[in-house]
Amino acid sequence: MDDHQEEAPEKVKLFGMWASPYVLKVKWALSIKGVEYEYVEEDLRNKSDDLLEHNPVHKKVPVLLYRGKPVAESDVIVEFVDEAWSYRGGRILPDDPHERAMARFWVRFVHDKLSPPIWKWFTAAPGEGQKAALGAAVEQLQVLEDLLALGGKDFFAGESVGLVDLSLGALAYVIPMYEEIIGVRMVTEERFPSLSAWMGRFLDSPPVKDHPPPVERLKPSCLLLGNQTTFAFCRRRRGASVSADMKEWRMT
Repeated sequence: MDDHQEEAPEKVKLFGMWASPYVLKVKWALSIKGVEYEYVEEDLRNKSDDLLEHNPVHKKVPVLLYRGKPVAESDVIVEFVDEAWSYRGGRILPDDPHERAMARFWVRFVHDKLSPPIWKWFTAAPGEGQKAALGAAVEQLQVLEDLLALGGKDFFAGESVGLVDLSLGALAYVIPMYEEIIGVRMVTEERFPSLSAWMGRFLDSPPVKDHPPPVERLKPSCLLLGNQTTFAFCRRRRGASVSADMKEWRMT
């Protein structure tokens, strides 16, 4: 079979879970490339034999099955998708080696420097710890604000959604949810004009419109955690419960 021949839908399969931002990131990447695939929803309380077979190391979603061969871990999958279908859709990684390396650098920045304080801000009980986490998150957000302002483009690598945008994408819908739950604004147009504009553009981009974040479904579940902030929000929303699936949910 010609490598560039269209793949039948059954040749590509994605194992995921509805609430996972990791899975959503892969869906966005597949959408950018115009790849058809079969989606398999996993119950993380009762993981399927197929999932355990295809990801025996981490036993987590997402897992992409391509021609019978599994690829695990969302960042790895996104790069694989860009390479496997390099002949179609937009490029997710830049062609230039240095630009590609820098994109990977900023992906690590999101994972290692930005996500932890935002997650801590949401999960901490109200008080000094939560304030400190907010300050740490704002400091890292300023780095991205400056990067976007310096680049002067719609997205981090150009005029279309790329690797860094996909890795940061969960924050575009997670931060507003956290702000609503806690009652404190983290990202404002006054403080972060470039980042605020990027969030709007990202949520309005074609791949995100194809696979919109399940915001309303996430809210009643209160994003899993049994901390004072979350349970206070749950109590305000009668009938809300914390889904067991959410115990494996994280922001990025």
